[in-house]
Amino acid sequence: MTQVTESIEIMEDTQKNRFLTFAVGKEIYGIEIMHVTEIIGIQSITAVPELPDYLKGIINLRGKIIPVMDVRLRFKKEPKKYDDRTCVIVIDVESSPIGLIVDNVAEVLTIPETDIVEPPKLNNGFSSSNFVNRIGKTGNEVKLLLDCRKLLSEKESAELNELPHLMHH
Repeated sequence: MTQVTESIEIMEDTQKNRFLTFAVGKEIYGIEIMHVTEIIGIQSITAVPELPDYLKGIINLRGKIIPVMDVRLRFKKEPKKYDDRTCVIVIDVESSPIGLIVDNVAEVLTIPETDIVEPPKLNNGFSSSNFVNRIGKTGNEVKLLLDCRKLLSEKESAELNELPHLMHH
């Protein structure tokens, strides 16, 4: 009986193990769909002084001020000029919206729990391991699954929450 109940719960939870995948460089990353609010084209970004370089500034999305992060720079990759494939994925992390600038958005994938594993533990070089908390296997490919909450430190998150407020003064 227990097993039957569990499988029904999984079917009802349609967002479970569903990921929006996007490219940054050669890698494909995934973000849990439950965090994604919308996907928009690259917007005019207003730079804000004294932010880390990967925080490009803010955008005005239908009257709502949203900070935007260049995921490329956050992952210490070479900067790339934005083009018509560049997208902003607006996510909501603990009630704070933030836009992620990515090279392009790929697709929405369901990755079964059995195909999701822990990232390898390396002593050096795996610089994005703070952000990548799991690895999704799809066919012969690998998707790096991001922990949205790790994209910003608590301090940065608090500062960004103050931004819309500061901009009015």
